[in-house]
Order: sequence, then C-alpha cells, then structure tokens
Amino acid sequence: MSEPTLAELIAGSFRIYNEGSIVKGRILEIKPQIVLVDIGYKSEGAIPSSEFEDEEIQVGDEIEVLLEKLENDEGMVVLSKEKAAHKQNWDKIYKVFIDGGLVKGKVKGIVKGGLMVNVGVEAFLPGSQIDIIPPKDLNEYVGKVYEFKIVKVNDDRKNIVISRREVIEAERAEQRQKFLDGVKPGDVVEGIVKNITDFGVFVDLNGMDGLLHITDMSWGRLNHPSELVTIGQKLPVQILEVNREKERVSLGIKQMQDNPWDNIEARYPVGTKVNGTVTKLVAYGAFVEVEEGVEGLIHVSELSWIKRIARPSDVLAVGQKLESIVLGINKEERKISLGVRQLDTNPWDNIDARFPIGTKIKGKVRNLTAYGAFVELEEGIDGMVHVSDLSWTRKINHPSEVLKKGDELEATVLEIDKTNQRISLGVKQLDNDPWSLIDERFKVGDLVKGKVSKIASFGAFIELADDIDGLIHISQISEGHLAKVKDALNVGDEVEARVIKVDKVERRIGLSVKAVNYDEAALKKESQAFDALRPTTDLVGLEQAFKFATEEYRPGQGV
Repeated sequence: MSEPTLAELIAGSFRIYNEGSIVKGRILEIKPQIVLVDIGYKSEGAIPSSEFEDEEIQVGDEIEVLLEKLENDEGMVVLSKEKAAHKQNWDKIYKVFIDGGLVKGKVKGIVKGGLMVNVGVEAFLPGSQIDIIPPKDLNEYVGKVYEFKIVKVNDDRKNIVISRREVIEAERAEQRQKFLDGVKPGDVVEGIVKNITDFGVFVDLNGMDGLLHITDMSWGRLNHPSELVTIGQKLPVQILEVNREKERVSLGIKQMQDNPWDNIEARYPVGTKVNGTVTKLVAYGAFVEVEEGVEGLIHVSELSWIKRIARPSDVLAVGQKLESIVLGINKEERKISLGVRQLDTNPWDNIDARFPIGTKIKGKVRNLTAYGAFVELEEGIDGMVHVSDLSWTRKINHPSEVLKKGDELEATVLEIDKTNQRISLGVKQLDNDPWSLIDERFKVGDLVKGKVSKIASFGAFIELADDIDGLIHISQISEGHLAKVKDALNVGDEVEARVIKVDKVERRIGLSVKAVNYDEAALKKESQAFDALRPTTDLVGLEQAFKFATEEYRPGQGV
C-alpha cells in the first residue's frame, strides 16, 4: 500500500467524519469474507464481501459508503456499501415522490395483499393497484420491469407504496382524449372485445371504451352478444355517436352491412313460398329466419287448418328447416307474417259438398260440455250437437246424461257456417217429432201409466211411452194437503194417472193421480185448476230447472 502524501495527510486531518453520512473510500484489500476500505480516517473499515456480489471490484477502486460507526470494539471503522446505496436511492425516491414523477422497478415476489417491487429500495404494490382489471394470477408479474407512481412514503418507517394502475389510467386518459379528438360518426375503427354483457359488448379502442349494443350487432335475431363475439377478439366497428363531454362512444357492426329490410317487399311478395330455419319457439308461434337478418312469424293458428296445436313446440323444433308462405309484410315494424297451412287446401272450403245439410253422419263423441257434445266427422273436423237437439221429449240438463266420450253417435247435419268453421248436428232430427201428433196420442181424460223420472219441489215428472214426460203437480198427487212431493212419490215409482192437460205448443202434459176416479165434470175442473198454475212461480221453477236446454251454443267452449 502506498504511503499517503503530505497534502493528503494535511487534508485528512481537517475532515469532519459524521456517523450516518455517506463518504468516499478507496479499496485497500479484497479478502474472501471482507473488503478493507480506507476513508482517510485513522483506521480502516471492513465491508462484508456479500455486499459486492453483483459487482466486479479491484484494489484502488473508489466507492461511496455509509459511515455507520467511527470505531467498533476492535478499533475499526464500521462501513456499509449497501446502506449507502439504499440511502442514496431513498433520497432519490423521495424527490420523485415530491415531484410527482415515475420510477422504474422490478417485481421481486408475491406478498400478502400484493407484490414487492425493487425500485432502488423495496416498495409495496397493493393488489388493487396492479392493473385496471384485477389480475387472476400474480405470478405473471414476477421478474418483470414496469413504471410506477409513488403514492405514499413513510420516511420514519422507510415504507413506500406504489401504483401501476394510476400510470395505466393516466396513459389511457391521454389516449382517450387523443381518440375522441380524432374520430367522428361514420368512421370505421378496430378494437378489442373487453367485456360481454347481456345488453352488449364493451370494446377497447386504444384506451377508449366503446359500447356496442346488442341491437347494433346484427340485422338478425341475436339472443346474446356471446353468439357473435368472444373476449379478446379483434373487431372492426363503426362509430355511431361520439359524446366528448361524457367520453362515451356508441358503436355498430350491422351498420357496415346492407339493411336486408330495405327492399323486403320486392324480394318477398305476399303469396311467395319461402324456405327458412326455425330460430325460436314461443307460446303464440314460431320465428323463422328466411335469410340472414330477416325473420318471419308463423302464428300458432297458421300451422294447420284442422289439427288442434296447443304449442308450436309440439310440432316444430329450433333449427328445423321449414317451407311457408308469406301472408303479409310490415316494413316499418320489420315484421313478416308466414303461414304453413296455406300450403294445403282448406278443408272447410268444400265442407258443404262433403257434408250436405240433411246428411246422416256417424262419428265418435270427442268432448262433452254443458251445452252439447262435439262429434268428430273426420280428422280435425268436428260437429256439435246442442243439448236441445239430443231428444224431442226428454228434458236433458247435461249431455253426459245420455252420452260419454268415445261413444259412436249417429246424427244429421243441420247447419254449416264456413266463416266460423262450425257444423251444427242433431240427433233428435233423425226421428219425427212425437209432439207433432201428441194430441192424437194423449187426450184429456186418458188413463196412463209411467215411472217417476224426476222429483221437484213443485211436482214429479212421469216418463210415459216414447220418452215423453208428463208432470204431476204437487196439488194433483192427493186429495189432502201434501207438504213435500217425496212424502208420496219417489224416483222409480210406478204411477197411474189421468191426463188433465195436453199443451202441444208448450210441450207439456199435465197429469193427476187424484183424478184417476173423477167423473167428467170433476176432471174438467182439475184441468182448469192446472191451467191456473201456469203463471205461478212453481211452474216457472220448472222452466229454470231445464235452463241449460235452451242455452245457445257458444263456439270455443270445451273444444
């Protein structure tokens, strides 16, 4: 080692050495464990060799070190190269923090809540500050170098908190402004799909997020944006609207294509046969795509002339190829009405030729309602027998009294209504009306026998020959007062009575049990008494009992 010059000795004798300060020193000797450094003090300092791991050094090199202690127990100066570098870096970092600048750093590893970064000193990068979108895997950042903004410095604890997100946001803000200043509606730009929602897609336009609404993605039906795009996909889009104040951009894809509805009426005139694909089934019909961007609706009522289709899904499936006929077009509302049944002849067009009025038919009872029975004449074609047309004579409250589903029934065609697609049938019309000759078969004074078929509060109905009913009013059952009909008669009882009234118009036969042994004068008197009952509430009650027999047929009920 060379001896210090006189000038150096004089200069060194006047130097002030403060512990904790950074001083310059010269490497005197390099040993396996330590490096000896001379700072011009009366003794040398020793620095562990580990502090020089990443450096190539040699004797005589000048270095900066931190003077930790002027003299230890062995009389040597305590020095640290690492701590000198740390102090210098800390001072630089603090200055950058004050100035609001950025620092570069290398991600060293993962710690609880974020990442540890070396920016000259150790700094903490919280997970929320790593990126704009929270990262899924922190390992992808380890070992990489980024720029950071210093957001917090604790000088006492020597803690630093940094943010990469703020750097990205600042860059994006600058990019956004540049983008907004340079685009206008109608421009076509390329972006990257950033996020997909039910209502549309967010597209990253070089730092600017634009919204591509689902209705602007395709002229055709699109159930979800994911059917057309995927996250990360590069996408050319057209600028539809720019709001510079709110920094919002509306985008479109379909606007870059021809609108298929522009000349729709010329391409699909009413009556045209079209081939398409079923895209969606709903309760009221089926949507069919006849070309890309153009759909028509087949209403459930337009699927068949005769089949009773409750739901389109019973006969159609999504993806099925289908032929149909254009029934109508509404260009303004972008609606096309389609029909399938129109491909075949309407069986109701010549129904009167196949089932002329007066024709006798046979068919199975398909359904029963309160007002009648539906009889299948052929597949999909029903006729209806009103309850009042089941019998000339019997008071039938409900068709189930004489019919059940599946019965083979013979009837005659009474009326055909093509417009409303109804055929009226009659069973009683197969025979002559027995009431037309009733006054020849039953005369006042005749003795008749029959069985009690119904009991009412006002009397009892007696089933006579040929299903003709007669009425014994409660006053005609016995000579004395009778509180209840059931006190004297029950359903099924055999009864002998005398005819006291025959009303051809009202289709009513009045009977009397107590008049069985009356002479002609007494019989006439009872007949007059029976006539006197007609306007009373008792006999009005009888009419109410058979109210269903006169109800009008209401189409659609029970079918």
